[in-house]
Amino acid sequence: MTITAAADGSALGNPGPAGWAWYIDDDRWAAGGWPHGTNNMGELKAVLELFRATEGVDDDLLVLCDSQYVINSVVKWMPGWKRKGWRKADGSPVMNVELMKEIDAALQGRRYRFEWVKGHVGHELNEAADDRARAAATAYQRGATPDAGPGFGGVAPRPASPASSSSASSAAPALFEAEPGPASAPSKQVVVGFSTAEFRALTTRAKRAGTTPEELLRTLALSER
Repeated sequence: MTITAAADGSALGNPGPAGWAWYIDDDRWAAGGWPHGTNNMGELKAVLELFRATEGVDDDLLVLCDSQYVINSVVKWMPGWKRKGWRKADGSPVMNVELMKEIDAALQGRRYRFEWVKGHVGHELNEAADDRARAAATAYQRGATPDAGPGFGGVAPRPASPASSSSASSAAPALFEAEPGPASAPSKQVVVGFSTAEFRALTTRAKRAGTTPEELLRTLALSER
C-alpha cells in the first residue's frame, strides 16, 4: 500500500512569517511554522514532519511537491553534500543544513518516492497543503497560534521553532512515548491502548490545554508521584 501526501511551504514576504503543511486527507494533515522564515524552510519542514509522522507505518510514501529545490535536494544533491561534509561542490555551506540533516535521518530505512506537481493549478492535494501552510504563516503574522491539524493517527505536532526536533506521533491511537524518570533513572517504553472514543476525548482535552496527548498523559502520571 502507498500513502500519497502533498507537502508545501509558504512565507509572507519570503523571508517573513512562514508556514508548512502536509496533507493526506481531511482526517490526516498537519501544519505549523515560525514567526520568521523562508518558503524553502517551509517546504523542507513539511517533508520532514510528514516522514516523522508516518515513521511507524510500513507503507510506501509518495510525496507530492511543487518545489524542485526540495526534490533535487533530497533525491540528487544530498548524497554529495554528505560526502563533502554538508558543503556544496564549490565548498560553500549548504543552505538550511539543519533541516537537511534531519530529513536525511528521517529517510533512513523508508520506502518513498517524490513526484513534482505544478503549484497553483488546482491539484487537490497540493492546494490543500498550500492552503494550510499559508494559513499557518498568516496566523504567525497576526501573532496567533496556527491550527496544527489532526496529524497522522490523531496527534499533531505543536508549533515549533526551526531548530525543534519534536514530531507528531506516527502510530494508531495506542502508542505513546515513554514517561521520563529522574535524570539518574533509565527511561522505559510504555504502550497504552485506547478505544477510538477515548483517544478522541484525550486529544480534545489536550488541545484545550494547549499541549499534546503524550504530554498530557506524562503530566498526569507525574502528578501521581
